[in-house]
Amino acid sequence: MTTLDDTTSKTRGNASDDIHDEKSPIDMAEKDSHTTYSSTENLYQDDALEPVYYAKTLILNRAIEEIGMGKYQYMLFLVSGFGCDSVWPLITGLILTPVVDEFGFNPPFLSLAVNAGLLVGAVFWGLGCDVWGRRWCFNITLFLAGVFGLAAGGASNFITLASLLAVMGVGVGGNLPIDSAVFLDFVPASRQFLLTFMSIFWCLGQLVVNLLAWPLIANFSCPVATPTSPPCTRSANMGWRYLLFTLGGLTLLLWAIRFFVFELAESPRYLIGKGRDAEAVMIIHKIAAYNGTTSTLTVDQLAAVGGGEFSDKQQETKAEGKKLSLTRTSDFTLGHIKSLFRTRKIAYSTSLLISVWGIIGLASTLYNNFLSFLLNSKGAHFDDATLNITYRNSFILSVVGIPAAFFATWLVEIPQLGRRGALAVSAALTGAFLFATTTARTSNALLGWNCGYSFFSNVMYGILYAISPEIFPGKDRGTGNGLTAAATRVFGLIAPIIALYADITTSVPVYIAGALIIFSGSLALLIPYEPRGKAAM
Repeated sequence: MTTLDDTTSKTRGNASDDIHDEKSPIDMAEKDSHTTYSSTENLYQDDALEPVYYAKTLILNRAIEEIGMGKYQYMLFLVSGFGCDSVWPLITGLILTPVVDEFGFNPPFLSLAVNAGLLVGAVFWGLGCDVWGRRWCFNITLFLAGVFGLAAGGASNFITLASLLAVMGVGVGGNLPIDSAVFLDFVPASRQFLLTFMSIFWCLGQLVVNLLAWPLIANFSCPVATPTSPPCTRSANMGWRYLLFTLGGLTLLLWAIRFFVFELAESPRYLIGKGRDAEAVMIIHKIAAYNGTTSTLTVDQLAAVGGGEFSDKQQETKAEGKKLSLTRTSDFTLGHIKSLFRTRKIAYSTSLLISVWGIIGLASTLYNNFLSFLLNSKGAHFDDATLNITYRNSFILSVVGIPAAFFATWLVEIPQLGRRGALAVSAALTGAFLFATTTARTSNALLGWNCGYSFFSNVMYGILYAISPEIFPGKDRGTGNGLTAAATRVFGLIAPIIALYADITTSVPVYIAGALIIFSGSLALLIPYEPRGKAAM
């Protein structure tokens, strides 16, 4: 059993020692509580964080652990899972064949438009939630996705469809950076593994969208085109529109539950980063009351470590009588980015995470966005190319993803693996199954190999989804998540460009994607921080 007193005295790092003596408010605050984290230690054991923020985060961590995992956290787990970042990007692949039949465009251009929107959304909302707060960003992103996704179903030409789906992507692009940051800001350190389990919502979303796409597109689409086929008209090709109408309406329903049913509190970590200690304490007590418990956190505990030594810029701000935040980087987006590269070690960690996300983004987009197109073309080779078979197979692949969330949650808690080892293993197996798909000589064999790929890719993404926000500091977590998501989207833009100049009906994209995913897994082993058993800061 490791107490907070023992843990913090060993892990504060040298930076605070340089500017505070043994009897400083920060040292006293670290020894102020008898609450324990069981065997959980703090993630950072160097000077990666500014000392004042470090000390205040320790106090918040104690307070959240004191409240425990209660009704508020379970409700937050549910509504955070409503994020549709796995559903709407998948839609481009599902509607690709009937949309191409009707509008007659080059297939990669639709993926290019959506990924452009996802990139803008990741950067804008990821960085924005550290500047404006988590609460409004959390709700607006889902609203945008629902409105413009619904409107896209009425598109009369490709330009309109691509434009509406691009704006939809701006909303969806913010789900990934914000949802994980919001949940991790409130969950006790001993329950951080639930962030990995949140990938169950990805799998359920994929299951729902495939369950809807199968009957709608298979039964309300133009027949497979032949040289003598008549033109594909709107009236004969309503399936993909019905799908967009349904998903848009469902997304708006989920937004309404988020906005009207569940009251999201502002993140205490964000608030202390803005110097709003009293509001942070009020939020903690409000959540404690919601959970039917109490908290011993006081404003004085946070204020006791808030004086410290200010930087030159802070001294100037204070002298001018301006409102003073916790750090000089709290009010500026660029400052949040700089904080993620504050020391050599955290800069190395941030760079590796961005690289892993980018490489996996390129590989997965190259393969996933054209999966139904590839299955259809392979089916043609195997003499069973029908929309019914294609979407039946897509539905089967989504079902396989459900147990992956449970497996990923178990895997990350294995002491010998942790988050990094589990990510490396799942990436290697994902790549291996991609390579194996090239050996398929029947449609069923191809489906079987893709089931293995679907399972382990969901495991891989579930782990990657959790390890990044666990490593990034709380006040910069949205920015860090935004940078990694942006890397995925940038390389996601490259994937359809590659497809424009390559034959996507061959196995070449598969070999490229498999090799890239295996390489990304090896990079994960080099990340200097292992979040398993550590309290996120």
